[in-house]
Amino acid sequence: MKKLTPKAAYRKLAALYKRMADEYSDVAGAVGLSCEGCNDNCCRSYFQHHTYVEWAYLWEGLNSLPEAEREAIRQRAETYLDEARIALEKGERPAAMCPLIREDGLCGLYEYRLMTCRMHGVPNVLVRPDGRVSSFPGCWRTQELAGDQPEQLPTLNRTPMLKELAQLEMQFVGKKLQQMPKVDHTIAEMILIGPPKFS
Repeated sequence: MKKLTPKAAYRKLAALYKRMADEYSDVAGAVGLSCEGCNDNCCRSYFQHHTYVEWAYLWEGLNSLPEAEREAIRQRAETYLDEARIALEKGERPAAMCPLIREDGLCGLYEYRLMTCRMHGVPNVLVRPDGRVSSFPGCWRTQELAGDQPEQLPTLNRTPMLKELAQLEMQFVGKKLQQMPKVDHTIAEMILIGPPKFS
């Protein structure tokens, strides 16, 4: 398999992200889901992310920001990890605000946000390689909209997009992927660790 240059990988990832956004919008529109006025911000959800290509692309976005903005994000990432550690030590699921969220409540790297951030909220399914199906009913607001008939809601199939992301990960990292540590980081950890290293 031919290894992609970072620039080529980022182009492919941006195109995949656009498809994710389009499919998400189609399902959210059909469901009637809107995030406006939501008091349970999904940006407080404890997400961990699993690909080097997304991690590197996040840093592509961070490096495009003014230094002062990057430093503010870094400081928020430190606060996030402190809050998450305290929650985890208590046996609780962390609910700290993502460090990319600015004072105005918007994501400071919206175009670079990772797959998990993009797909949260609508009902979706994933068909695993062994044929088993994992289902997510959607966020609490989606479940409210479904009422007692969740099977009537349209569902987003994540499987083709995850397969494409896995393929892109292999093309981005190359033959070293099997020897590399598995990625299992929050965005805050990706920020504080720095860009992924491949040597």
